[in-house]
Amino acid sequence: MSPSLATVSGVRRLLVAAGQAPSVHNTQPWRFAVSGEEISLRADPDRRLRVSDPRGRSQHVSCGAALFNLRLAVRVAGRRPLVWLLPNPDEEPGLLAAVRMADATPASGEQRELYDLIPVRRTSREPFFERQVPLSVLAELRSAASREGAHLLLLDRRCAGETLDYAAMAEDELARDHGYQAELAAWTMSGARFDGVPNYVHGPRPVKEPGRTRDFGRRAGQARFEEHPLLAVLTTPGDRPLDWLRAGQALQRVLLVATSQGLSASFLNQPLDLRDMRHRRDPRHRSGHPQMIIRLGYGPYVARPPRRPASELETSHI
Repeated sequence: MSPSLATVSGVRRLLVAAGQAPSVHNTQPWRFAVSGEEISLRADPDRRLRVSDPRGRSQHVSCGAALFNLRLAVRVAGRRPLVWLLPNPDEEPGLLAAVRMADATPASGEQRELYDLIPVRRTSREPFFERQVPLSVLAELRSAASREGAHLLLLDRRCAGETLDYAAMAEDELARDHGYQAELAAWTMSGARFDGVPNYVHGPRPVKEPGRTRDFGRRAGQARFEEHPLLAVLTTPGDRPLDWLRAGQALQRVLLVATSQGLSASFLNQPLDLRDMRHRRDPRHRSGHPQMIIRLGYGPYVARPPRRPASELETSHI
């Protein structure tokens, strides 16, 4: 058995890394089973957002981000992860990936750096500074997405403004959906210990509309956000569960590379939520199918929401 899976502490180290991935409303909708030299990633049905995520797209993207962290942790532990996505979709639809350990050379400096940044990465709903992101950094982010089979489309000022308007209109429509609001409230209530989006990470209400972040309904205070936010859309060639898992891995690589460059990020996925809830399918753009709308920029350090303990993430250990 590989050193990373031979001990309780070794398994915990892998699961802690995986469990720090970003997820929709911080639901952390993943579970892991350890057997011999293999770890299975499964969707947690109790953490599926039934109203806002009827297809399970957001859950797959979230689990894909956790899978990327797991891959990094395995490499830093001195092994090479052999990954099968959706290895048995007909008989086990909840089984999203199987990761088997293989011999490998030591992890690269880049892999170790990204692994060390896993607990540093944050989702920031605070105003960003009026500081332009260099073209060289944007090129690194695009490269990070492409390495995972996705595309990062950086929006120009006009398209970014239109996207902000679309997000605001989608949020207005979602505000009138009682089922959506009840589900959102369940994951944003105060007092949550291990998951959800607590008040202290909601961010302030914008002085000027449209907003630059999602409104969870419990914002404290007001603030002036950046005038022209940098927005990017993460796309995939297809729009099936396999593509969603790849989008999640690409998302996490992009976010960790962004963190390495001192960038902050948040998300404006209200239009995608509305699309999924209404069972609409966007015409395929030449750059692919949108999976995430990301706001990027230089911003202040922020707290992170709570995380489930590793003991909750493991379903079995054989």
